[in-house]
Amino acid sequence: MKKQLFIANRLREVLLNGRWIANTNYKEQLADISWEQAIIKINNLNSVAALTYHINYYLKGLLAAFETGKLEINDKFSFDLPEITGKSDWDELIADFIQNAEHFANKIERFDAEIFNQPFFDEKYGSYLRNIEGVIEHSYYHLGQIVLIKKIIMQ
Repeated sequence: MKKQLFIANRLREVLLNGRWIANTNYKEQLADISWEQAIIKINNLNSVAALTYHINYYLKGLLAAFETGKLEINDKFSFDLPEITGKSDWDELIADFIQNAEHFANKIERFDAEIFNQPFFDEKYGSYLRNIEGVIEHSYYHLGQIVLIKKIIMQ
């Protein structure tokens, strides 16, 4: 299997349709949570909506960087979730997330294999491979949080 297809499939696994590592994925976890549940904050934990926005922020920002050649996302803005006041706001966030997840995986799948060893926009960030693997690991980290938060709020 080509490296780019392997990595794209790992992204799809955590974001869209996999069950191998965590026995679930974002799309599955977000499908049955209402907007009211999605915005619940328990103590100092992030809400499901905030975590969804957070991962989507990076997917959207990296897609833009792949198109423009400029990495312009900033960690300090990655939790700036617009207020969710109804079902349409939540549905829009989920749809945007799923669309960006699909586009991101498709983009990685179309990469030339040589790009994975190249610097990721700037040498200080390491290689493309390191950063895309970081997206996968970061996504699993927050997926675990979403699963636990859902268990608490849906008791």
